[in-house]
Amino acid sequence: MNSASHIELPDFLARANAAPRVLAATQVRMRFVLELARENVAAGGGPFAAAVFEREGGRLLAAGANRVVASHCSSAHAEILALSLAQARLGSHDLGASGLPACELVTSAEPCMMCLGAAIWSGVRHLVCAARGEDVGALGFDEGPRPANWIDELQERGISVATDLLRDEACAILRSYHKAGGPIYNARQG
Repeated sequence: MNSASHIELPDFLARANAAPRVLAATQVRMRFVLELARENVAAGGGPFAAAVFEREGGRLLAAGANRVVASHCSSAHAEILALSLAQARLGSHDLGASGLPACELVTSAEPCMMCLGAAIWSGVRHLVCAARGEDVGALGFDEGPRPANWIDELQERGISVATDLLRDEACAILRSYHKAGGPIYNARQG
């Protein structure tokens, strides 16, 4: 094998990333992300989505959805895809680099341990979450040993955090996925 993992985007996600879109209000951005999560479940993916926006003005830079099972790649989380696509679009590994607009990561759920690290290293300056880690964990997903003070840790690094935005709607997507028998993937399940 000569290349790193290639993750194919489902049609709905490719369209979301191709169309210019400006969503000025944070709540509207979250509704967009939750709709992506619903569409991802319908396309055989996990119940998670994320998007990176220019914080001021709300221009969508990139959207991602959880493609772990579909791509056979444990790192194909919504946040990782959204951040990677935004970095490619802006031509920088650092979304906080001089000359770039301040970026906001909007997620359908609080980040797992892996995505928390990705958010820190990505250069985003604001994180907005819907469902809590405990909501996701209640279904059996393993969020990893995320520090109890993770919000303080991000804020110390210059990343502001808002939680529980449209949490009930996000939890309804999680419950619907679980009730329909969607796979709860976790490398350590017994």
